[in-house]
Amino acid sequence: MIVLSRRLLLAGTVATLALPARASRALGPDGQGLRAVLDRAAANPAAALTALSAWDPASLPPGPRLDLRAARSGLAIDLELARRFPFGRPGRSPYRVTPGSGAWLRADASEQAISSETQALLADRALGVRLPRGLAERTATAVEAAQRAAAGPRAAALGEQLAVLRRLALDAPAPGIAALPDGDRYYALLLRRTSGDDVDAESLRRRLVREHAAVLARADRLFVQIGQRGGSIGERYQVLWRDPRWRYADDGAGRDRAVADMNRALATASAWLPRWFGPLPPQVRAVRAARMPAAEEAAGKQGYRILPAGDQPGRYVVDLREIGRRPAWTLPAVVHHELLPGHMVQMPLEALAAPHPLRLDYAQSFVEGWAIYAEGLAAAAGLYRGDPHGALGYCHWRLFRLCRALADLGIHLHRWTTDQALAFWRENLGEPAYFAPFASDLDRIVLEPATRAAEAASWLAIEDLARGRASRPFHHALLVNGRMRTDMLRASISTA
Repeated sequence: MIVLSRRLLLAGTVATLALPARASRALGPDGQGLRAVLDRAAANPAAALTALSAWDPASLPPGPRLDLRAARSGLAIDLELARRFPFGRPGRSPYRVTPGSGAWLRADASEQAISSETQALLADRALGVRLPRGLAERTATAVEAAQRAAAGPRAAALGEQLAVLRRLALDAPAPGIAALPDGDRYYALLLRRTSGDDVDAESLRRRLVREHAAVLARADRLFVQIGQRGGSIGERYQVLWRDPRWRYADDGAGRDRAVADMNRALATASAWLPRWFGPLPPQVRAVRAARMPAAEEAAGKQGYRILPAGDQPGRYVVDLREIGRRPAWTLPAVVHHELLPGHMVQMPLEALAAPHPLRLDYAQSFVEGWAIYAEGLAAAAGLYRGDPHGALGYCHWRLFRLCRALADLGIHLHRWTTDQALAFWRENLGEPAYFAPFASDLDRIVLEPATRAAEAASWLAIEDLARGRASRPFHHALLVNGRMRTDMLRASISTA
């Protein structure tokens, strides 16, 4: 049994979707040579980029052509990041040691590894990079606990790191990278790195604002339809969240009922697959929602997927530990995102296309972008017709994606305070998404600049391109060769 959390890759065959052969059969001499260069790129990105410039994309099959274009863009961005911003975790975060990252977390990390990161913290400080307030104190507290549990040279190395962290926390800055030297450029590079070369922060912000207004207006109409008037959208969601009619019992029977409701929504979505996609691998239909084992639920494990094996269907194992925060009207959109037509469609097709790992990295926001788009695909097909509460659940998830992307841009480029971001979320959402409490989600946005904005950029690029296009050929062009960066996506769809 193979288990993947939130990012399931299925194996399978396809009837008439015209998928390419697996990579080993599709590359040809030029493609195989390309893959060899890509495989060595991490050792010398500059040399790899030079070598890749010699390839003519037109000479390659579709999959390797996308690998080439993604690698050229991503490697160029990584080289600029390394040259202009030599701090933090390259391509990920400006911060090396945080409550969730660093050698201090690993019990097998040597004192040399810890000491090396301590020196890197001092080097980053010289460049103006320090953990922001709150996170700096929490990191120091966590490292202090690790030091107490350690002994010998490891304890000494953690003590030295703790002293540095406490010193840096004394004048820790406000959250956001706008105060960093050339911080706007750093953010722009991170944003483009996982989305596409055509993504611009200000254009994205304006698009997000328009979409935000449209979703708020739709939610308002739905609330009026169910008899809730007055107050902000967030306040009305808070009232709906606490309505006992939509709560599941906090026991085995309640959890079984929640899973059964999800599988009913899944069956409805499954019936639409031929209209949306045409023939698909049989594994796509052999999926279901399943309860999490009690021991995993008690341990706080998040939802995850299990690959189909033999006669065993693929499953999304849903986290229902805090079932009081899972009102029934929130679950259909979860099905459309996590199962069908979301991740459980895109990922099997990508597994067959076998993109190179560099494309997986440099187009990573596509995966979440597709699943958010899939929620809208289900809504546009009328799957909430006659169900205003389910439609409000869809709107809440959509507002969640929009608000976290706007907070990402606001904190890092427009000097929003965390209090401003939290007030914005509460006004619009009322209650946080199940797996993303406000405080922890805000920490992730602070520590991982541009991640949520990049996901929104991919989602909106897909959604905008879908308008006026027939579903089957559009989705075929979108998915047949695996994930794409937004500029590659637009080029592929325009020539399809």
